[in-house]
Amino acid sequence: MMTGQMAQIETVLSALAPVGLSLALGNQYIDFLRKRYMGQYIREDGPQSHQSKAGTPTAGGVLILGSFLFAVLVLAVIKGMAFLTVPVLLVTGVTLGFGLLGFVDDYLKISKKKNKGVSGYTKLAVQITAGLLVGWFAMQAAPAGDVSFFGLFSFQLGWLYPVFAAFVITATSNAVNLTDGLDGLASGTSLMTFMTLGMLLMVSGQANLAMLALALAGAALGFLMFNRHPARIFMGDTGSLALGGALGALVVLAHLEFWVVLLGVVFVLEALSVVLQVLSFKTTGKRIFRMSPLHHHFELGGWKETQVVYSFVTFQFFCCMLAVFLYNGGV
Repeated sequence: MMTGQMAQIETVLSALAPVGLSLALGNQYIDFLRKRYMGQYIREDGPQSHQSKAGTPTAGGVLILGSFLFAVLVLAVIKGMAFLTVPVLLVTGVTLGFGLLGFVDDYLKISKKKNKGVSGYTKLAVQITAGLLVGWFAMQAAPAGDVSFFGLFSFQLGWLYPVFAAFVITATSNAVNLTDGLDGLASGTSLMTFMTLGMLLMVSGQANLAMLALALAGAALGFLMFNRHPARIFMGDTGSLALGGALGALVVLAHLEFWVVLLGVVFVLEALSVVLQVLSFKTTGKRIFRMSPLHHHFELGGWKETQVVYSFVTFQFFCCMLAVFLYNGGV
């Protein structure tokens, strides 16, 4: 078989393998969670319309992680051990590590029947440590920690680069986590982001990382089949922290850090809305939004949940297409 044809097969498998596994095991996993009363606790200060979601199985991120890992193993078998490069292992490690952190958080919330799990300081410590490690490795591959600003110009951060990388990975992980508040929102926007990121990585010749991005897109798509409105399962912190961490690790290792602003524009806006809300309330005693994160602001403004999700996912899609257009124009 010709090399080009084999590469196409590998690319397709990287995306389809996680979808197939999710569809095959999704119903059984949901039943498993229900039998063990692994239901979501809904915070009391959230929109009242969400109280009806209480008890919906959570920690669905295990399905995302399992299908992603399955895709990685399939690719390792097909491409050989040469596929398991340090960048591939780092992205996989961050994804699984953040997923484990999220699972512990989800489990504690369920067992305590409260919306409080792992402390914020513990999460930050894990995220920053992982970010510094990934950043240190990425710095070895780029002279003096070079950072490209949308391909327009580059600047050097030197030994500050790992700190910058830690900020990116911590920010993306928490931003996706904040986005996970409506049926299909985090999984739908993640699908757009990882699918597009896979395209950019393929164009830039980073095939192995591209396949990881497509595997994550496939994992998000497979999960979306069960997470779309009305959701039968929530990803919980298990999924959102893992997807956000994977996104951060990929853009850092591929040196596409600033592109995440377009690729994950909804994540950025969701996180920014929380920051602005807190700053405004702390300094003036007034709130900018009806409620943060941003999706709640639109809900309380009279939008239906599905309207918010479809609008946000569509907006993410168009911004992703803009990223493709601008990236190809700069190549």
